[in-house]
Amino acid sequence: MARLKGAKRQKNQLELAFGEGMKSEARSPSSEGTEAPVAKRSAESLAPNEQWMEKVCQRENLWQAFKRVKGNGGSPGVDGMTVDDFADYLKQHWITIREQLLSGTYQPQPVRRVEIPKPDGGVRKLGIPTVLDRLIQQAVMQVLQGSWDRAFSESSYGFRPGRSAHQAVARAQQHIAAGHRWVVDLDLEKFFDRVNHDKLMGQVARRVKDRRLLRLIRGWLTAGVLESGLVEPTEEGTPQGGPLSPLLSNLALDQLDRELERRGHRFVRYADDCNIYVRSQRAGQRLMRGLIRLLEGKLKLRVNREKSAVARPWERKFLGFSFTNRTVPKRRISPKAVLRFQARIRELTRRTRGISIEKMVYDLGRYLHGWQSYFGFCQTPTVLDRFNKWIRRRIRSAACKQWRTGKTRYARLRKLNLSHDLAARTAGHQWGPWRLSRTTALSYAMPAAYFDRLGLPMLHCTSGA
Repeated sequence: MARLKGAKRQKNQLELAFGEGMKSEARSPSSEGTEAPVAKRSAESLAPNEQWMEKVCQRENLWQAFKRVKGNGGSPGVDGMTVDDFADYLKQHWITIREQLLSGTYQPQPVRRVEIPKPDGGVRKLGIPTVLDRLIQQAVMQVLQGSWDRAFSESSYGFRPGRSAHQAVARAQQHIAAGHRWVVDLDLEKFFDRVNHDKLMGQVARRVKDRRLLRLIRGWLTAGVLESGLVEPTEEGTPQGGPLSPLLSNLALDQLDRELERRGHRFVRYADDCNIYVRSQRAGQRLMRGLIRLLEGKLKLRVNREKSAVARPWERKFLGFSFTNRTVPKRRISPKAVLRFQARIRELTRRTRGISIEKMVYDLGRYLHGWQSYFGFCQTPTVLDRFNKWIRRRIRSAACKQWRTGKTRYARLRKLNLSHDLAARTAGHQWGPWRLSRTTALSYAMPAAYFDRLGLPMLHCTSGA
């Protein structure tokens, strides 16, 4: 109850803070004989289609942005401010910040460089903005996305409301089923680090006439990156890590989408993952050459020729999935995704972890729930059933390792309702844990129902396959 009251009080205080600037602008200056604020004069002189910043600074928009930023959490930026400390900061400084936004004088801060490992090796460089910049970026993104999204291609699925990776994979499957059984798989080399600022800002300027907002977006692009204690300038790229970056990436590749649509191609794009489906290898190779000229010549991006290819769809992966080589293709988990899954399961069920079986199942459950929600979209139930059996066997093996002596094995097996004779014979074996885990005794003692009671999720297809 106290927590609910505190959250409600914080909401009221922030809504008052967000609305305070509007009230101060609305006051008539005539009673004091002073000039109206610069921000008010400039707003009044703007045409309706130029008042984007006023929409960004509306109280409801800001409150929605604050809730999203707070819900996402995340690390501090270069100023060290945490999300938990941010509300108090806003209460004290929001009026000044709002005036800077409306007058076009707000200065974004550099982003903090963070590197995270990629599943396929190497690292992905992220740029973490300050919490204040995240709030303003989120508020800007909400306004721009509402205006821009309906103009984006129907074949673009990444970072768009109401669209998902599953929808993108399903659309690719439809193209293959329709007879387009060759894919032009484009890989853009370090796309987020290579976006040309002038090209991108030209795209933005065709849609936004508010110079304050244009100056603000360019400020984010060129704010610099703090790495190893030094701020390095950013002359290209849209650093991943801020709320606005995905929308700008879609805008940067909108010209590619339009060109593919103009040519009548069937394609699916999710952020910088783009697959175009054609009927022949020759057509794919011709298209690949043309797209390289477009991307590298006109859009100033770079195509990774080693990773890009014209191939059969079942030889490539798309968003973690691949397809079977059938007249009616089925979705399957890509081989690389399978290897990553198996490596993670081995890590979580390692016999030398030194934790209880209950804790092991709990850790597994947290990972499997997330994995199931995404890869359960596959249409290969036998593969998932094989994974279920393999996971249960690994847990049984870990249990056998913990039952070090024959006496302990016998006691534990009897506690699991195994008969005296079978428990005794199993406890007397000199086999190792992995071989014991496959015995009839362990299957009887720890059946699938036993793992259900512990809360181990069962992997299954969610698409009705």
